[in-house]
Amino acid sequence: MYPKPSPSLTPNTYAFESSPMVKATGFREYDARWLFGKEINLMGIQALGLGLGTLLHEMGVKPELATGHDYRSYSASIKYALVTGLMAAGVRVKDIGLALSPMAYFAQFELDCAAVAMVTASHNDNGWTGVKMGAQRPVTFGPDEMGRLRDIVLEGRFKYRDGGSYQFIENFPARYIADLTNRPKIKRKLKVVAACGNGTAGAFAPQVLEKLGCEVVPLDVDLDYTFPRYNPNPEDMEMLHAMAAKVREVGADVGLGFDGDGDRCGVVDNNGDEIFADKIGVMLARDLAKLHKNPTFVVDVKSTGLFATDPVLRELGVTADYWKTGHSYIKRRVTDLKALAGFEKSGHFFFNAPVGRGYDDGILTAIHVIDMLDRNPTKTMADLYAALPKTWGSPTMSPHCADEVKYGIVDKVTAHFTDMHKKGEKLLGQKITDVITVNGVRVMVEDGTWGLVRASSNKPELVVVVESPAAEARMREMFKAVDGVLRQYPEVGEYNQTI
Repeated sequence: MYPKPSPSLTPNTYAFESSPMVKATGFREYDARWLFGKEINLMGIQALGLGLGTLLHEMGVKPELATGHDYRSYSASIKYALVTGLMAAGVRVKDIGLALSPMAYFAQFELDCAAVAMVTASHNDNGWTGVKMGAQRPVTFGPDEMGRLRDIVLEGRFKYRDGGSYQFIENFPARYIADLTNRPKIKRKLKVVAACGNGTAGAFAPQVLEKLGCEVVPLDVDLDYTFPRYNPNPEDMEMLHAMAAKVREVGADVGLGFDGDGDRCGVVDNNGDEIFADKIGVMLARDLAKLHKNPTFVVDVKSTGLFATDPVLRELGVTADYWKTGHSYIKRRVTDLKALAGFEKSGHFFFNAPVGRGYDDGILTAIHVIDMLDRNPTKTMADLYAALPKTWGSPTMSPHCADEVKYGIVDKVTAHFTDMHKKGEKLLGQKITDVITVNGVRVMVEDGTWGLVRASSNKPELVVVVESPAAEARMREMFKAVDGVLRQYPEVGEYNQTI
């Protein structure tokens, strides 16, 4: 049998090259993430593949799986190690090569594969690796499947089977691009900045936008796995600022930025102002609700309260369902509710039938933004943004907190605000009107100002977001109050960015 993985091994030793290493914390709520070489080795990846194959058979899923890898120096080798484990478990693997995560999800449909395993660290810094997995298209694994997979791998409960095979699917990206562009071109002349942070999307996003009829201004589209300018993450202000500068420089109508594996999209308007993804979601919800009667939209708890309070959305009969943050959670909720779309503040957008297949695709999100502009030929992106009710919101702010303790810290913060609410205590001098605990804690006061604390699902961090419809000062007061609670715990470190 394949050896049972160890939680840690020393690199450059016999044991490291002859035994699997898998740190338990890499099995996260809805995908897997490790620091390669420090928390997992290639034999550990092979064990993951063997465990995933074992799980697919246990689930009664047809053992056919689509796989691909993102553009990092080590991703291909990790994918091949994963494939050997899958084949040993009797899985027939179809490899689409260098790909975006949504391209792998598309492959499930296009190649008629029940399962998917996309090797990507998404927007995480270099050194990280991971796998996004699913066995019921278009949804991906949630806590139950990830917990079972963790137990199989860490306890070495692998089951070898015959019948495994490997097939490389030549030029698969062309099929994905054709699927997105086999439609009429836009009527409006649009100049679009396509920013890719030297990540995988640079190989695909610009040509899709060009095929739709856009004039494309490329920004950091050459593939370079050192990420020389910034990490490809359109939720980080560094990337958004670079996009904004290019939009102003060339006089573009909009800037569109894609993360490392292309399942998220960030937006900058024609004035060079960054629009957080939750506000883009409200704008798209307004646009789509005019075309599809009384739609339901699923929204993550990090997102603006406008989905529930915007008078235009109310008039259009929109139902807003606030749910757990995380691409797997929102994706599954969209499917379960048959919602028209789902929106996450991180930029994961999920367009369901008839406007998508239900999975997150940053390039499809960009297409919906372009179509919105095309349907509003007399309005700029800034005009559409200005039409929203004004709120002041923070970016996603993430203080460091070790994986082993972060959930416990969030439980304590949740108990703190829940207890304040029960006792009728005031926050920011106002009555607490709502405490949502579906994913961490989101606490709101009378004037609509709210703050959120939750545990990051894919990094050793907490997540903090604040928003106020009343004033910027109120937003900052909420951040000070929330941070004041967090500072009671020495395990909570420095933020990656703050307001």
